[in-house]
Amino acid sequence: MKLTLLGHDDRYAVEQLQMALFGPDAAGEACSALHRGEKWLTAAASIILDGKTVRASRRIPANAETVRLRRQALQQSYYKAAIQLLPELPPWGALAGVRPTKITTKHLLEGGSEATADRLMKDVYYVTPDRRRLAIDCSKSTVAAASLLDPNDISLYVGIPFCPTRCAYCSFVSRSIGKRTELMEPYLQALAKELALTGRLMAQSGKKVRTIYMGGGTPTTLSSGQMASLLDTIRDSFDLSRCIEFTVEGGRPDTLDGEKLETIARHGADRMSINPQSMVDSVLRASGRPHRAEDILRSYGQALDAGYKAINMDLIAGLPTDDFDGFRHSLDTVAALNPANITVHTLALKKGADLFEQRQGLSSAEEVTAMVEYANRTLRTLGYKPYYLYRQKYMSGSFENVGWSRDNLDCLYNIYMMEEVHTIVSLGGGGMNKVNLPGGKLQRFHNPKFPEQYIEQIDSVLDQKRELFELMG
Repeated sequence: MKLTLLGHDDRYAVEQLQMALFGPDAAGEACSALHRGEKWLTAAASIILDGKTVRASRRIPANAETVRLRRQALQQSYYKAAIQLLPELPPWGALAGVRPTKITTKHLLEGGSEATADRLMKDVYYVTPDRRRLAIDCSKSTVAAASLLDPNDISLYVGIPFCPTRCAYCSFVSRSIGKRTELMEPYLQALAKELALTGRLMAQSGKKVRTIYMGGGTPTTLSSGQMASLLDTIRDSFDLSRCIEFTVEGGRPDTLDGEKLETIARHGADRMSINPQSMVDSVLRASGRPHRAEDILRSYGQALDAGYKAINMDLIAGLPTDDFDGFRHSLDTVAALNPANITVHTLALKKGADLFEQRQGLSSAEEVTAMVEYANRTLRTLGYKPYYLYRQKYMSGSFENVGWSRDNLDCLYNIYMMEEVHTIVSLGGGGMNKVNLPGGKLQRFHNPKFPEQYIEQIDSVLDQKRELFELMG
C-alpha cells in the first residue's frame, strides 16, 4: 500500500503500523498528515482501499508536543481510520513494534500498577483485553528477572551457525552442512579466540556472567567431542561464579542422542531446548523437518535422564498442511510431557526462507487464531504462565511468539535479550551485541553473519570486542 506523508517525516511509525494492520501485499493508498495550529497539533489519516475511503484524526495540545506524543497521535489517527476497513479489531491495537511489553514493563518499573498499565494499553493503544493481560503478565516476569541483576552483570550468547539441513520456514543465518564438516573446526578455533579474549576483557572490567545461551543454527550439530571442548573453553575463559542459567539450544532430535545430552549436562549446561515445532509427521515433512514425532519423545526422555533443570519445547502455529486439529494434537502431546517451558510461535513468512516464496498449504488466519487461542487457554489451565513475548513482521494473523513457564522456571536469558534490560555480549557468527549505556541508550555491534566471514574476519571481531568493552568502561 502506497503511503504519502504531509507535514511530517515520521514514516517508520506509520508505515510499520500500516504493515501490521494490512500486511505487505495490500493494494491501496494512504495519507498521514500533521497540521500545527496555534493551540492544537492535529494528526489526520485517510485510506483508500477496495474503492472505499475512510478518514480519522487525533489531536494534542501544541505546547505539549514531544516526539513520543506526536508519533502516538499519528498512529492513533491511522489506526482509527484503518479499523473502519478491517473485519475485526486487531489484537494489538495501534501497536506496531516487535516488543509491545516494553511499554508495560517500563510502566511497572517506574512504579505503575497492573491496573494503570491495563488502562494505558486500553486507552492509548487500543489493545484487546486478552493481549493486555498477556503483556502485563510477561512484564511482571521481566520486573522479577531485572531484580536479579547487579550493575556489572552481563549475559553471553554463543552462536553456532550450522544446521544439518534447512527447515522450510527458517531464515536464520546458518550453514546447512549435510555431511560437509570442513568449516566446523576452523570456526571453533576462531570462536575459541573470541571466547578467550572476551573472558580477559570481562575480568579486567569487573563484569560478571549472569546467564549463558548457546544458539544457532543448531548447536548440537557439533559432535559430543566438539561440544565438550567448546564448553570447556567457555568455563576456562569466564568466571561463572554468578552464572545462574546456562542454556543450550538442542533444537532438532536428529542432532541429539543420550551421550551428547549427558556430555552437555556434565559440562555445566542446566537447560536444554528440544523443539518439535509439530507432533504431526506429515506437517514435519512439509516443513522440511527430517525427524518424526517419536524421535522427539525419545530425545525428551534422554534429556530427562541427563538431569537438566529445565527443558523447553517449541511449537509453531500455522505450519504448512497443519490445521487446528493437528496443532491441538501437538500442543496436547507436548503439554502431557510437562516440560518446564513451552514456547508457542506463530509462523512468520521471512525473506530468506523457502516458505516466503512458495507459501503453499499454509493455515488460514482463522485457523491460526483458533490455534493461538487454544494454546493460551490450555496452557493457563495447566498452570503455565506467559513470561516473555515478541512479535515479528509477516506473522500469520499478526500475532506473537510467547514463552510459557511453570514452577518459576522462566528462561532469564530470553527475558534479558528481548526486554533489553542489561548488556548481551554475543560471540560467534551472526551474533548481535546489545550494550546498555547510561540514559537508557542501547548500542548494537554485529558479528559477521556467515561462518566463512567470521573465520576470515576474526581479527576484526576481536578488535570490535575491545571497542565494546572500552565503551562499557
